[in-house]
Amino acid sequence: MNKDAKKLPNNIDTSHTQLIANRYELNQLIGKGGMGEVFLANDILLGGVSVAIKFLSQTIADQYQQRYFAREARISAALSQKSLHIVKVTDYGISEAGKPFYVMEYLSGKNLRDLMPMSLPMFISLTKQICLGLQCAHQGITIDGHLYPIIHRDIKPENILVVPNGMLGQLVKILDFGIAKFLNHSITYSISLGFNGTVCYSSPEQLDGGELDSRSDIYSLGAIMFEMLTNEKPWQIASESLGAWYKVHQFTAPRKISDLQLGLNVPQQIEDVIMACLAKSAKERPQNIAEIISVLDSVVAEEQPVPAPAPMQIGLTDVDNQEDATSSTFSCTPTMAAEVGLSVEQACSQLVWPQSKPIQEIVFPKLIETQTKNITTLWVMLSQEEIANHSVSQRYSKLIFLASPHPMLLWLTVLYHPRYGPKWLPSYLDMQNYYNRQLLSSLVINEQYPVIFFTLEPLHYCAHV
Repeated sequence: MNKDAKKLPNNIDTSHTQLIANRYELNQLIGKGGMGEVFLANDILLGGVSVAIKFLSQTIADQYQQRYFAREARISAALSQKSLHIVKVTDYGISEAGKPFYVMEYLSGKNLRDLMPMSLPMFISLTKQICLGLQCAHQGITIDGHLYPIIHRDIKPENILVVPNGMLGQLVKILDFGIAKFLNHSITYSISLGFNGTVCYSSPEQLDGGELDSRSDIYSLGAIMFEMLTNEKPWQIASESLGAWYKVHQFTAPRKISDLQLGLNVPQQIEDVIMACLAKSAKERPQNIAEIISVLDSVVAEEQPVPAPAPMQIGLTDVDNQEDATSSTFSCTPTMAAEVGLSVEQACSQLVWPQSKPIQEIVFPKLIETQTKNITTLWVMLSQEEIANHSVSQRYSKLIFLASPHPMLLWLTVLYHPRYGPKWLPSYLDMQNYYNRQLLSSLVINEQYPVIFFTLEPLHYCAHV
């Protein structure tokens, strides 16, 4: 970061300009909202590693509030180590000015609102990841022998970050776990202070100041899911006043996506689960996140079924994504190439990079179909130089199963060249997903898989297998 970027703007609270906790050097303000301010900083203890520090707007002085903040921050930090989909909290404290702060991993990405509206495949992928993060929190964490289920209380697009990721393409990170609870507990309750401008995502029971459980987060998630697909909120409202929103959440039925006449082809199961999430009574909503995940997985299974063998078909069918499904010819070994009468090189030359995938160095699996069997393949995008360096190499693979926080498989492929060293090609498989279980089944049956390389440079063609 250049010297100018380290200068703090004049409008920043001067109480933040010192070295924080004798460790964090603040650089610049990168975000501001109802809960506080976020700064980019350097962790001097770790050699200047970039971190993000959030200072809460609430100033606390008495020891009870300080102890309560420390407890919530500790729980949030422990939770963040448990799920891939929750921003990691690495430190916390109270500044000399009495403002609580916590230190997070610094991530460069977009918040969910910047991606609205989105395609159905992106919606399913991102929503599933949001659900997995929330599910992990709702199931709770154990500290000192006590189980602490955690409710976010402020789920909104601005608290959901989407960052590029080599394994998943797009990785969801949820921000601010436990912080809303601390703020609501620490201050005298009032609607204007308790919701800080995000009342449009708050559940009816939250607005009434009632006891909350995971179903309150599910209500907020329903509003976000509606918006992800339509770029509109579920309710039409005359004004943005707090009173108007209170009446909407308590008494107004949400609109249906199918009634908006936006030309969207949303599966009925998706619309039904969104409407269920937005039920006024918590008893009428999905009772846990697992119910929403089950619906998402069922839609994926219906949209992307594993095709039955077609005896008269010559070639392969790419079934990874309905939007970019193409018929192509490809085989993973000379024996299989002989079955379809084509060489590996000829078959690969006809494959194209899916439009739904980003142009960057990523790895992802695809299930394709021959006339006799289904084949799991691994698609990789690298620079032409990297492909050339590892086109002739020793190949290793390993499958690592993890049961917590949810069943997942790390599928690791390594290409080793004595001169250029190893090239690691990791792929993450969520084993709660029906399609991923079919991928694994094919791996077990065939005991081998092709690795297909595409060039990072235009025209992104298939360069090697």
